[in-house]
Amino acid sequence: MKSAPYDNIVFRDIDKSAALADTVSRKLHKLERYCGDIIRSRVVLEAPHHHKHKGKQYKASVELALSGAPVTITNESDSIHRAVNAAFNSVERRLKELGERRKSRRHQMPPVDAQTDEQ
Repeated sequence: MKSAPYDNIVFRDIDKSAALADTVSRKLHKLERYCGDIIRSRVVLEAPHHHKHKGKQYKASVELALSGAPVTITNESDSIHRAVNAAFNSVERRLKELGERRKSRRHQMPPVDAQTDEQ
């Protein structure tokens, strides 16, 4: 992930906040610990229309383009900060699971015999 931190954060129906953008940027860079092959990321922070029974709900979506399958997590909460934290916790969990699957697949692969390739 070699892009500028503010290029991949989209605010919809929410005032842009430097503090919130900084928090999201730090969390994005933290994800690189768990998965080094993140090609592109996009975070969408929005306040959809006022819900009749639940009140004001905020939505945070994290979209990661990985080598392989993309990862998209969306979370809603009554606070934008809670929605961001929950979404990034879910993404972190998903990346750890993907890393574990890759490690286990790597260890289960049978060794390739060079002599069978020549025949």
